Amino acid sequence: MYERISKKIDSASEEIKALALSLHEHPELAFQEHFACEALTEILEKYGYKTRKNIAGMDTAFIGEAKGREGGPVVAILAEYDALPMGHACGHNLIAAMSIGAAIGIGEVLKELCGRVLVIGTPAEEGGGGKVIMCREGIFQKVDFAMMIHPHKRNLIQRGGLAVKHLKIEYFGKPAHGTRPEEGINALSSVIHTFHFMDAQRALLPFKSNVNGYIIEGGKASNVIPEYASCEFCIRGDIVKDLLVVERALYRAIDTANLLFGTTSKTEADLMYTERYSNRLMDETYKSHMESLGEIVEYPEPNMKYGSSDIGNVSLEVPTIQPYLKICDCDTHTHEFAEATKSEHAMNQAIKGAKALAMTAYDILSSEELQRKIKEEFKAKVPFYSRKELGYTTE
Repeated sequence: MYERISKKIDSASEEIKALALSLHEHPELAFQEHFACEALTEILEKYGYKTRKNIAGMDTAFIGEAKGREGGPVVAILAEYDALPMGHACGHNLIAAMSIGAAIGIGEVLKELCGRVLVIGTPAEEGGGGKVIMCREGIFQKVDFAMMIHPHKRNLIQRGGLAVKHLKIEYFGKPAHGTRPEEGINALSSVIHTFHFMDAQRALLPFKSNVNGYIIEGGKASNVIPEYASCEFCIRGDIVKDLLVVERALYRAIDTANLLFGTTSKTEADLMYTERYSNRLMDETYKSHMESLGEIVEYPEPNMKYGSSDIGNVSLEVPTIQPYLKICDCDTHTHEFAEATKSEHAMNQAIKGAKALAMTAYDILSSEELQRKIKEEFKAKVPFYSRKELGYTTE
C-alpha cells in the first residue's frame, strides 16, 4: 500500500509543486484567500473529492471529502494557505500543497479501507483564527484524527505551542492645551501606565508567561493633551488557565489606569489560540515514514522556545499532529524564508511531506488497535476546558 501511495503522489508531483508555486505567486491575507480556495478545491475535485465551501461562515474555508468502505474513522488533513504581508514567509503555500498531495495519495487506496478522509481548508491562521472558529462551530465534532505538516528549519515532532491572545485597548480622555494639562484628561498617560502596571505584575504571572505590546496612537501634537490613545498587547501563557491569569492582570492594569487618570476605555480581544497537544503515537507513526524517506526527525529540547497556532484548539478536540519539515536553515516570518518556500528543494521536500502524511493516514485507517491507542493517549493527556474558558461563549 505504501508503494501505491508513493507512486500516486509521484505521478501528481508536478501538479503539487505547481500548486505550491502558484499560491506563492498569489499571496492572500487572512479571510481573503479566494484564489487559494478555488485552486485547492479544483484539484481535490479532479481527484475525486466532493467539496463544500463557506464552512463555519467563512467564505474561504472548505471541506473536501472522500469515502472508503462503511464504518471506520474520519481522518482530517488540514490545509493552511493564508500569507503574511511579506508573502508566504510562514510557508503556508507548502502546507496546502503537502495536504493536497497527501489527499491524492491516500485517495488511491481509500476504497480498500473503512473510513473517510476530509481535507479541511482552514483560512486565517495568521491572526484570524480560522480553526478556532471551526472548533467553536463544531466542525471537528465528527472528526476522529487531524494532521498537517508545517515547513521549518528543522525536522521535528512533539513541538508544543503557547496559548495566546491579542487585545487592543483604546483610552478616551479630554483634550486641553499643553500649558493647561489640569483641564484635560490625558489618554496617553493611561496607555503608558498600562505598560508600567503590566511590568510591575510580571513577578506575579505564571511561569512561561509572555507579554508584549506597542502603542498604536498617542496623540496628534506635542502641545495638545491627547484625548485618544490606543495600544495593543500580545499575551501568552503555557496553558489556557495561565493565559487567563495574564489576561486578568492586563484588565487590572487597564482599570488602574482609568482610575488614576480619569479616562474611560474600550477593549477588543481577538480569538484565543490555545496550547497544543501533539499526539505521540501519531507523531511517531509520521516519524517512521519520514525517516524511511531519508529525513532524520528530531525532538524539541525541553526548554525550547515556541510560538502559537490555532492548531492548538484542534488538538483539544481530537488527536492531532503538526510535525515540522525542514526546507532551509532560516527562521520563519522572514524574507529569506519566504524565498525558500518557492525553492526546488522546498518543492521536493513537500513531496516527501505529502507521502509521509498520506502513509500516516493509511496506518490509522487500517489499524483499529492504533486508533484505540491514539484515543487512549488523547484521553489521558489532553485537558478539558469549558466553552466559556475558550471564549466560544460568554454564558
